[in-house]
Amino acid sequence: MHRIGYLLADGFQLMTIATQSVFEFANMVTREPFYAIDNYSVAGGEVRASMGLTVGTRALGPRSQADTWIVSGAIQPLQRPSPPELLAFIRRQGPRARRMAAICTGSFVLAEAGLLAGRRATTHWAYARDMQGLYPDVQVEDDRIYIVDGPIWTSAGMTAGMDLALAMVEKDLGDEIARSVAHKLVMQQHRSGGQSQHSELLALAPKSDRIQSALEYARGNLHRPLSVEELAQAAHLSPRQFSRVFARETGQSPAKAVESLRLEAARLMIEQSSHPLEVVARETGFRDRRHMREAFMRGFGITPQGVRRGVRGQTPAG
Repeated sequence: MHRIGYLLADGFQLMTIATQSVFEFANMVTREPFYAIDNYSVAGGEVRASMGLTVGTRALGPRSQADTWIVSGAIQPLQRPSPPELLAFIRRQGPRARRMAAICTGSFVLAEAGLLAGRRATTHWAYARDMQGLYPDVQVEDDRIYIVDGPIWTSAGMTAGMDLALAMVEKDLGDEIARSVAHKLVMQQHRSGGQSQHSELLALAPKSDRIQSALEYARGNLHRPLSVEELAQAAHLSPRQFSRVFARETGQSPAKAVESLRLEAARLMIEQSSHPLEVVARETGFRDRRHMREAFMRGFGITPQGVRRGVRGQTPAG
């Protein structure tokens, strides 16, 4: 049996304990209690979440043990210093546990305890710069869903914790079990750790259904050339009116937005498949591999080959 201990403190983010569903459903799929979960806090008893819900916990002590410890995040980590007892416990357990993990801003706690020194880590994108400033000896990567660096696992914010938990299931029980758990939880996909925290459609944030429809049409047809006239037709607007409305709502030209969608699609394809880069370029609408490379350097500051090497270097199986 694999024991998982959640380390909670007052003000913890409620999404942290939502990840327990991943382990619950893994037990259901395997038809045996592979995972056992307990919630812990420094003093034990009820701990209040950020939304006011209270959760019962066990008190930390010399006999508190787990194979995996998961530290919860807080809504405002810079305003919530970690209890000294919690930091001391994490320092003691770090070398003993199979894994030490942090969800969202829980990474600040691991960094404060010294477990992230010299390691790669991530956290919620909104706090990544603060974390890097406070802990310069940590290699903070603000554009990753989760990162596995040896026995230390860290995730980005909110729902990225579900991806982290699912990656643990894959590591422990295999890809087939992880896929079955994702299916039962109605998770859209098993996102790789190297995947970006950001979505281009969310970043563009169109205000009208017409521009949203045009963007959805573009994303579904990235494999071929897309003209302003074609996108305008999808939005039921004249080309001139479409360009004007599009720029007003998104702050970008249609051509720039389409390139961003192509980059996002190509990056996902590189991260989640083993297709040759020539195939990736063709399927996402770039003229050729060289054109895709130039776009990657402009958009990400890294080549497609660099993205693929990075993903291979941080998969759980690795």
